[in-house]
Amino acid sequence: MKKISIVTACYNEEENVEELYKQVKKVMKNLGNSYSYEHIFIDNASEDKTVEILKSLAKKDKNVKIIVNSRNFGHIKSPTYALLQATGDAVISVVADLQDPPEMILGFIREWENGSDIVLAQKRDSEEHGMMFNVRKLYYEILNKLSEVQIFKNCTGFGLFDRKVIDALKTLDDPYPFFRGMLAEVGYNVKLLPYNQPVRVRGVTKNNFYSLYDMGMLGIINNSKVPLRMAIFIGVFFGIISAVVGVGYFVAKLMFWDTMSLGMAPLLVMTSFMFSVMLFFIGIIGEYIGAIYTQVLKRPLVFEKERINFDW
Repeated sequence: MKKISIVTACYNEEENVEELYKQVKKVMKNLGNSYSYEHIFIDNASEDKTVEILKSLAKKDKNVKIIVNSRNFGHIKSPTYALLQATGDAVISVVADLQDPPEMILGFIREWENGSDIVLAQKRDSEEHGMMFNVRKLYYEILNKLSEVQIFKNCTGFGLFDRKVIDALKTLDDPYPFFRGMLAEVGYNVKLLPYNQPVRVRGVTKNNFYSLYDMGMLGIINNSKVPLRMAIFIGVFFGIISAVVGVGYFVAKLMFWDTMSLGMAPLLVMTSFMFSVMLFFIGIIGEYIGAIYTQVLKRPLVFEKERINFDW
């Protein structure tokens, strides 16, 4: 009997975790006796009743396993840590807000049995705000062009991963991982399943501008050196432009010595623009230095407060 691990990261999802548990259990029941399963919830130090609800579920169902973090370790580290704790022959990541339809698990397992090592749900459309969906889509287009490996477009990480994929991810040992980039790095046979993402019905999203920026920048920094090299190319480009403009002004001044006045406005505009470009690339360099600093510290992904049902 093959074992399937379902992994769900949550933070303040008291309105959704029980419903997700029921839907996943129903899907796994439809698979019959061919598979056993575990549903691992990792809680990022929720401040509501999420842990209380999970403990109640775990008490009644030993398939439910819980990891409670000692504090909130963020939306990047905690889900990856939980995936690496799974023991199944296949591991499936499902978010707690029900925007990952659990019924797709059946399709994931079918494609896995047909030989795919990674099966990813790919957003064809989304019921979220149209502008937000288009911004994400544009980001993935840019990331794919910049990245040294092919990043899967419009994929959030919702999907199935074979045991050998999880074992390969463990060897990367990244203290601040960009999960989609890691999947692209390890390779293997990938199958994409298109779906329409439903809107969040209960609760509010825990993503804010900073968390979205953090994830977006992490994807670029971890998978591309292009932003660093752009600094060189743009520096050379503006150096040439400045030289040409300088020579042009010099010739014009010689030709129209008495009538031509340079004025302060062009100097101020050009100086402000060049300082903006410099600060932008100092910020980019700072992001890379920050990533190096994180790698050097080599801190664990999370510290656990408690585990429940892992001894079964």
